[in-house]
Amino acid sequence: RLTWACSGARGAAFSHRNHFRTLPNFFNRESPYQSSGRTSNNSLSRPRGQRYIAFMLSNPQLAPLEVEEKPTARRFLIRFFLFTYVVTWMCWAVWAASSGATPASAWLPGLRMLVFLLGVFAPAIVAVWLTARHEGREGVRSLLHRLIQWRVGLRWYLFAVTYFIAIKLAAALLHRLLAGEWPRFNTTSWYIIIAGIVFSTPVQAGEEIGWRGYALPRLAERFGLGLGSIVLGIIWAAWHLPLFFIPETDTTGQSFPVYLLAVTALSVAIAWLYARTGGSLMLAMLMHASVNNTNIVPSFDPNATNPFALSTSLVAWIFTALLSVCAAYFLVRMRRSTGEV
Repeated sequence: RLTWACSGARGAAFSHRNHFRTLPNFFNRESPYQSSGRTSNNSLSRPRGQRYIAFMLSNPQLAPLEVEEKPTARRFLIRFFLFTYVVTWMCWAVWAASSGATPASAWLPGLRMLVFLLGVFAPAIVAVWLTARHEGREGVRSLLHRLIQWRVGLRWYLFAVTYFIAIKLAAALLHRLLAGEWPRFNTTSWYIIIAGIVFSTPVQAGEEIGWRGYALPRLAERFGLGLGSIVLGIIWAAWHLPLFFIPETDTTGQSFPVYLLAVTALSVAIAWLYARTGGSLMLAMLMHASVNNTNIVPSFDPNATNPFALSTSLVAWIFTALLSVCAAYFLVRMRRSTGEV
């Protein structure tokens, strides 16, 4: 989960095994997972959905084994989001309800943590289940293979690790210029932060398999990559909503509207990284872990009690504004790269 402010149908029309006229180099770059040609003007004249399908058929690691027709894809997305919300929120409700219980035995705290983690891993569990049901073993293998897709440029590793840090430092500098004083800095040692990123990265598979692995390609087919990442960001942020009301979390009472804006902007940045690395879930997990462990300039409001109120923290608003500006830049780049209209 985000600790900054707190995570094919068998009857489809096309199959990537068919000889389909593809769009090479959808993101206008070469990678081990994409064709080496350049996008033609003729290909950009196709409707967005056709361009997406053509790209996915030439890049099967990014798409389900079978590209669904729109009604089927919409139904799968609804099922994914519905089941994910139900499983997660039920688990977190049980976890919250048992917080005041007197431990009857030594294993109760551990059991509570397992219930909480089951909710955290719900996106991955539901995604794997739906993929296995509709695409079989090969579909699951294709989805999970992206977890170990590490052969990308070094610059994308640097981007994944340092993006959030750079935004936080820029927010601190702007706070100094606007308010005349530095905001509060986190005193966590650098080696603890690095260790947190390393050990947290595999855990992020619990969310990223579902959000970026399963949902994003289907949302992108329907809305385009840019708008799809925005829709996903809103749904991703709302998934965390119970944590703003449950005690024992770092988001209790904090401003959910600010969090919603920040997470949606962050979703666009992760989608940009996901696209530029050929659909690597490993890099998305690394960036997610970096976000969770590099909160070097906390925007936590210690006096906040109403999750639906606007934050009174200046650094939180500056940070969210910077994330939004960067997200706007990524959206423009996505539109230019994909020819979305």
